[in-house]
Amino acid sequence: MKVLIVGGGGREHALAWAAAKSPRVEKLYCAPGNAGISSVAECVPIGPMEFDRLVAFAKEKKIDLTIVGMDDPLVGGIVDVFEAEGLRVFGPRKNAAILEGSKAFSKDLMQKYGIPTAEYTTVTSPEEAYAFLRTASYPTVLKADGLALGKGVLICENEEQARAGVREIMEDRKFGDSGNRMVIEQFMTGREISVLSFVDGKTIRPMASAMDHKRAKDGDEGLNTGGMGNFSPSPFYTEEVDAFCRKYIYQPTVDAMAAEGRPFTGVIFFGLMLTPDGPKVLEYNARFGDPEAQVVLPRMKNDLIDVVEACVDGRLDEVELEFGDDACLCVVLASDGYPLSYEKGFPITGLETFEGKDDEFVFHAGTAFNEKGEIVTSGGRVLAVTAVADTLQEARAKAYAATERVHFANKYMRHDIGHAIDEV
Repeated sequence: MKVLIVGGGGREHALAWAAAKSPRVEKLYCAPGNAGISSVAECVPIGPMEFDRLVAFAKEKKIDLTIVGMDDPLVGGIVDVFEAEGLRVFGPRKNAAILEGSKAFSKDLMQKYGIPTAEYTTVTSPEEAYAFLRTASYPTVLKADGLALGKGVLICENEEQARAGVREIMEDRKFGDSGNRMVIEQFMTGREISVLSFVDGKTIRPMASAMDHKRAKDGDEGLNTGGMGNFSPSPFYTEEVDAFCRKYIYQPTVDAMAAEGRPFTGVIFFGLMLTPDGPKVLEYNARFGDPEAQVVLPRMKNDLIDVVEACVDGRLDEVELEFGDDACLCVVLASDGYPLSYEKGFPITGLETFEGKDDEFVFHAGTAFNEKGEIVTSGGRVLAVTAVADTLQEARAKAYAATERVHFANKYMRHDIGHAIDEV
């Protein structure tokens, strides 16, 4: 079969890598892709928001299945457009992708259906926000309502910081229209866990747990990023936690969306906080996480295409997901200065040292070819150096050793990915 993947980051490279392993896939395309993805798929220069061009390409090439990796096209309604043209596509429709597209919607959904989450209020103007913050407890959390590349969340220690956050989100409009509304949320403490799950509208199949590192600097300091590293499984995601989440969070979320006339097909990313009062939902995403996909997919034994098609066809209840007893950890190599300003266009060396290995991978996030045909940096997050081993400690050691083989001029990374496993 012919498969098209929409997107061009590390998540899409992991998806392309997994799809390419399926014996059912005879031809794989990625739009727009990147330099690394080009080693497993044919990259086509079509942007993820160019729906008409993507539809035309899918028809021209007789694509059998399109997998949408990115949040923007999903929230923008790409699945509705493809389905209207009779094309098979994996991902939530626009009215279901709102689960990620609006923080206010998702919080209201959880409140209505009794899904555990932090207390919150939604404001629609700076004045309303300032009035609320005068009597709020601190720390408190500000969340831009819409998509913000994983960076529209501010943790504020006091009213002064919170007022500055309101100015940033709602007045300076750092995140554009995403700041038209804002959620002010009770600060939660505990371990943060990520769980990706396949959904077919009624059935949910959670994948292996993972643990992200969102802050830019060691010690969980610095600005929020799209993710500086990840590992799977999380030693804090116990059988008891899993049982609670399946009963009170996972299936209730799927049922709630169906009850609202928004049946969800695709991947729901559950961002969880293991609080002293039990697991609670921090956030939902409507697609694979990045870099969660880079550590979860290498551990999955199922054929990705088989699972995706089961979701599209509404027969996920026939599938049992299988994951290895191994562990996986990735370290993001970024451009120094990310997530603010950074230079790009630097040649990358050492990538050939990963060829032929089945326990070490380098997933490309922000790479391109220059006029000389060299692979160069083209984004803030550049690569996700990933290793699989029997234990998390071994995977961490292998991944960090592998980062030393990769070089580019302004390489930056955190040196403490997986630090939490030393506390177990």
